[in-house]
Amino acid sequence: MDVQIFTVGVVQENCYLVRAAGSSKALIIDPGDEAPRLLAAIHALGVQLEAILLTHTHFDHVGAVAQLARASGAAVWVPEVERHVLADVVGSLSLASEPLAGALAAAVGQVEGYQAEHSLAGGERLSLAGLEIDVLFTPGHSPGHLAFSIPAEGALFSGDVLFEGSVGRTDLPGGDWAVLLESIRTLVEGLPAATTVYPGHMGVTTLAAERSTNPFLVELAR
Repeated sequence: MDVQIFTVGVVQENCYLVRAAGSSKALIIDPGDEAPRLLAAIHALGVQLEAILLTHTHFDHVGAVAQLARASGAAVWVPEVERHVLADVVGSLSLASEPLAGALAAAVGQVEGYQAEHSLAGGERLSLAGLEIDVLFTPGHSPGHLAFSIPAEGALFSGDVLFEGSVGRTDLPGGDWAVLLESIRTLVEGLPAATTVYPGHMGVTTLAAERSTNPFLVELAR
């Protein structure tokens, strides 16, 4: 599997351009910003963008979706619970508390909404870009959050659920700490320890490393 990582936007979000080795098609996960840079990379690779997969719809993960979809013709796959948020990213700020909404408004700016072609609830298996992808329902950071597992490659795209040495925040609309911990439990107990974790922020890690060293996972061991 070929994975290219692009850290984009004001909050340094990780976007992933992924394909099976030698495939003429690719998919992109969480294109949060810098659409021209991402399109240039796709062109340089000489591949067709087949799909845009979203772990969740916070602004820093969807800022380049509309531009990429229009330019490439790729279909967008979004968590079903958050489909309405992608359609109106700026309007969805009304769900946040007033102080938080004000802070987010400055960051969101003019993020363009998009009507996704497909929605996912978790439990599906997708065949895209030469890869078999299991869709996992992992709420807690956001109400419809998904993670994407590629078992044959020992890879997990965890979005903002699990990071290197940390976990996702739960103070945004729909966040829930207990739910987040249970989602993380399903990942660390349901996937091989050697699984490589590609998170939405910070560095690439493994489930084994996080089980051993992540201070936020101590609660899971009790």
